[in-house]
Amino acid sequence: MNLKNVENKEKNTVELTIEVSAADFDAAVNKVYLKSRGSINVPGFRKGKAPRKIIEGMYGAKVFYEDAINDLYPEALAGAVKEAGLDMVGYPKVELEEAGKDGMVFKAIVAVRPEVKLGEYKGIQAAKAPVEVTGEDMENELKPYINRATRLVTAEREAKLGDTVVLDFEGFKDGVPFEGGKAEKYSLELGSGSFVPGFEDQVVGLKAGEEKDINVTFPEQYTPELAGQAVVFQIKVHEVKESLAPEVDDEFAKDVSEFETLEEFKKDLADKLKKRREESAQKAFENAVLDKVIENMECEVPDAMVEYEADRMVDDYANRIGGQGISFEDYLRMTGTSLEQLRQDARVAALRQVQAELALTAVAAAEGMEVTEDDITAEVKRMAGEYDMEEEKIRSIVPQTELERELKLNRAARLIYDSAVAVAEEPAEEEKKPARKPRKKKEEDPQPEGEAAEGEEKPKKPARKSTGKKGTAKKAEEPEESAE
Repeated sequence: MNLKNVENKEKNTVELTIEVSAADFDAAVNKVYLKSRGSINVPGFRKGKAPRKIIEGMYGAKVFYEDAINDLYPEALAGAVKEAGLDMVGYPKVELEEAGKDGMVFKAIVAVRPEVKLGEYKGIQAAKAPVEVTGEDMENELKPYINRATRLVTAEREAKLGDTVVLDFEGFKDGVPFEGGKAEKYSLELGSGSFVPGFEDQVVGLKAGEEKDINVTFPEQYTPELAGQAVVFQIKVHEVKESLAPEVDDEFAKDVSEFETLEEFKKDLADKLKKRREESAQKAFENAVLDKVIENMECEVPDAMVEYEADRMVDDYANRIGGQGISFEDYLRMTGTSLEQLRQDARVAALRQVQAELALTAVAAAEGMEVTEDDITAEVKRMAGEYDMEEEKIRSIVPQTELERELKLNRAARLIYDSAVAVAEEPAEEEKKPARKPRKKKEEDPQPEGEAAEGEEKPKKPARKSTGKKGTAKKAEEPEESAE
């Protein structure tokens, strides 16, 4: 390998011109020939015995070039990067200049780790949300336990919203039954929105033993043969059930928890909720602090670093989807998402992750942080306990250099967060201006409002799933990753 030229380019990239000698290139071609000849049939020769010249004469002199180039360039590039003293990051862009009997020449544009000029990183001020648990919060925390203890009992009356009706139904389009539109003794909660819009409302008011024809129109986003179509469901109600909620008292607490009294149970729920919110508030505070450290630094991030991190995030996302029993290809098809779109969506988070890693690395260097063998041993022991694995297995999976890097980043982050100062949240912009009151002194800014109630809207489903219905998987949220 001969490094012919090194040229600095924009945005922390360097163009390397690399030459591979004729002898080395020919040796690589011959290596490919020896590996491939067993799979090449040449008339007049036993399989695997045809000379290289004969094969090249039949298929062209460059028949083995592509594999030889692919075998050669990684090692040649690594040698050139080392000789040039570069700290390469991300994926290189490689362009072949020439390859033949005189050897091989290629150019590689590599991104190098950028220089970071730190600004302020100690004593950073950032807003931290106050944490409180209200009575409404406690009602929401109790709801799942109440729902699980709630029983359905037969109601000798007309069905109303909130009831569960047991019914038979069969759907007809133009008088002909359609596939997937029939069920018997089906339990349907009225008001749940689990059937076609308009279906449940028309069941309201019916009693056990009554029959009815229900007219509905399928949504446009449905299986193609039924999308937007008007149909008739013939139904028969067998039973109307109402929910009987338990008394929320000490006996209830004993039934749903390990506590003897309702007061103890509610205190435990409140403590756990407060802890979750404190952890969430602390995480948000730390992210805000790190954002300010990033804002304070000067650094030109190469695109290759961001692309590499975005690909890593997408790969991690694909692995998590696969862990749920869904192939990533099926997930992309069901959600109508392309791999390129996912990569593009990941770029914002990837840029922030790269900036965070660069900032923390610079802080670790500025503070002279070192990692000892004892530190490595302690970290391996911690990881082995967390993942229930042998320590030697951890060492075989995670390179020591990676352990050292992570420990330094964590220490740098801890230094930044521990020195940071939490301040009250600033009011929203429109709240900062008091109502106009002439000839009065400026009033104090109003206090920020408390945290909104947690919860999410229940998604609506079409009528009972038909075999032809196009599935739609809910797109998993890409977690914001931390450099910690």
